[in-house]
Formats: sequence, C-alpha cells, structure tokens
Amino acid sequence: MSSFPESHPGRVLTTHVGSLPRPEALVAQLVEKHEGRPHDGAALAASVRQAVVDVVARQHALGIDLVSDGEMGKVSYATYVRERLHGFGGEVQKGHVARDLRDHRELAKRLVAIGGVVPTATGCACTGPVSVKDTRELEAELADFRVAVDSTQPFGAFLASASPGVVAVFQRNEHYATEDAYVEAVAEAMRAEYEAIVGAGFMLQLDAPDLAMNRHLGFADADEATFLRNAALHVEALNHATRNIPASRMRMHLCWGNYAGPHHHDIPLERILPVVLRARPRYLTMEAANPRHAHEWAVFRDIPLPDDKVLMPGMIASTSNYVEHPELVAQRLCQYADVVGRERVHASSDCGFSTFAGFPTVFPSVVWAKMEALVEGARRATERLFGKDAT
Repeated sequence: MSSFPESHPGRVLTTHVGSLPRPEALVAQLVEKHEGRPHDGAALAASVRQAVVDVVARQHALGIDLVSDGEMGKVSYATYVRERLHGFGGEVQKGHVARDLRDHRELAKRLVAIGGVVPTATGCACTGPVSVKDTRELEAELADFRVAVDSTQPFGAFLASASPGVVAVFQRNEHYATEDAYVEAVAEAMRAEYEAIVGAGFMLQLDAPDLAMNRHLGFADADEATFLRNAALHVEALNHATRNIPASRMRMHLCWGNYAGPHHHDIPLERILPVVLRARPRYLTMEAANPRHAHEWAVFRDIPLPDDKVLMPGMIASTSNYVEHPELVAQRLCQYADVVGRERVHASSDCGFSTFAGFPTVFPSVVWAKMEALVEGARRATERLFGKDAT
C-alpha cells in the first residue's frame, strides 16, 4: 500500500493530527516506563501492539482516509526522543509559561488542578552530543503499524515524528555553544527516523508547533523579528533533515499550542505563513476550527498557497467537548476550497486528541463522535465541490 496515492480520488479526504485516546491500562504502563519505575517491557510492547491494531481499525471503520497509529506507544509527541537519542538527560527543566496564561494565572492554576494541559516547554535537558542511541522502539513502531495497516487497508497512513525545532523547545540546550548548532545536531540525528518512516511505506508527519506556539512560549519576551529568525532556522534545519525524502511523502503540523487557554497572544497566521511555506513538506495541517484561528482561511486570499502545497486544516477542535455539526464542517471546507481549490483541501483536526498520555482535553468517547462528524462533513462538502456521484 502506498503511503499516499498520487492521484486525487475526487473527494474530500479525511485525516487527523496523530494522537488519539489511549486505553487507560496502557497509559499506566507508559507512565511507569517514562518515570523510570520497574515495568514489564514485554507486557508493555504487547499492549501497544494491540492498541495500534484497535485504533487503526476504529479509524478505518469510521471512514477516516489517512490513519495513524494514534501514537499509542509514546507518552508525548516531543519528549519521546530521549529514549531514542543520546545527549538528553538530567532533571526535568522548569520551562517558560505561555504568555496568555501569564495574563490569567488563576486560570492556569485551575487548568493544572483539573488535569488540563498547560504549556511550559518542560522536558529533560540536552546535556551532551546528540546522536542516534537506540532504534528498537522505532522498529517496533513501524512493525506494529504495518500489521495494523495491512489488516485494514486504509486509503493512506502516516506516522508523526518530532521536528528538530520542537525537540529543541522541549529539551533545553545545556551543551552546544549556540542554539543553531543544537538544532542542526538534532536535525541530523532525527534524519534516520524520518527516512525510516518513509522507507517503511508511510507518510511522515513532522510535528512543528514551534513555528507558531513558541512565539508566546520561549519567545514571549522577544520581538517578533527575533522569533521569525528562529522559526526560519527551524525550517532550514527541517528541510536539511528531510533532504532525501520527496516532499509528496511528507506533511507538517503547525499549531499554537493544544490547550484550552485564551490564546490572545497567538501570533497571527499571516505573520508566520511566509516562513512556514518554505518548509519542504507538501501537506500542511494547522489549527482552523478553534475560535482564535477559525477566520484565517481568508489569509490565503492575500498569501497564495504555492502550487505544490495542499492544506489539511482543522475542521474539529481538539480542546473542546462540543461535537461540531457536520454542516459546519462542510461549510468550513468549502470556504477553504473556494480560496485554494477543491483538490487542495483535506479535512483534519486542529491538533492531537491525546498530546500527552493521561491528559485528554476531550473525553475519549467525544473524540470519536467528533471524528464521525468530520467524516460526515467531508461527505457533504464532497457533494458540493465534486458532485453527488463523486467517489
């Protein structure tokens, strides 16, 4: 099965950003391992394997075209790299607090109290040279996903991987002389993972929230020009790390932070889009459903989407338990299609639904109801954009 068939199917395709609700028992096993407590490695591997089979089958049964493994084997989309790369260790670092939550500190405390996700850019530190340490987890991830995909035969399949920039955001540099040197080293070390995913026949998704979220996180007290220079550095590193991979086999995720905060300090899409569009991946997934960014479809009127790019905007929010009406999903899709063309819009979610294991912002059963609404909304949009006979 191809990771993403080259010919357009004549309908609006559906996907999501990657992480999906993990079984509670699996979360407990992942946390045990992450915290360094004694755990049964074989039992954990078996649990992950079964969870991947189940989650792929459920996506396919719902009608999701481009499926993932739900990130079942990862405790977090950005900090898992410490298990796979040399150079990371030490105590968890105290991170930056998002600028919007500084303005509303009581809300931040409340989110922590109820188990909500609060972005602080915390992770272990980079304490030595970064290089590949262990490929066994990656090999297991690829093997588990292959079994699940082969048994369901979805339209396409992708695996998410941390971008060089987001690794640098969550694992602070305490070793390299400059941030540039650090990001370059991470990019070269992650290259093996990126190439392995594509080599296994899957689409590679590069998670790059650093290109937006880091403006109100690590660069909250800097000027915009400084942040944009850093974002450009991260894009350059990503492009270098993926130099051997065709652009058509890659998608990149952009977001402003997957948490239910005010987001009133989010940098507008139009300010970062010229930098974002320099990234090599053909497909761009981004937040487009939540109230802070739902209007930004209009940005593409003024900043044309390059001919070689395709959008996967979020049609369902990943931090709200509201289930979007399929008609709203269809309307949102048609707004984008009217600007960039019907064959260059696929339906996605704003972000992952289980970014950190054990901290679901959306209740698991609601996640699947949202995905069902996404599929129905895409069907309605297909009728309007391609005609009722489209398949």
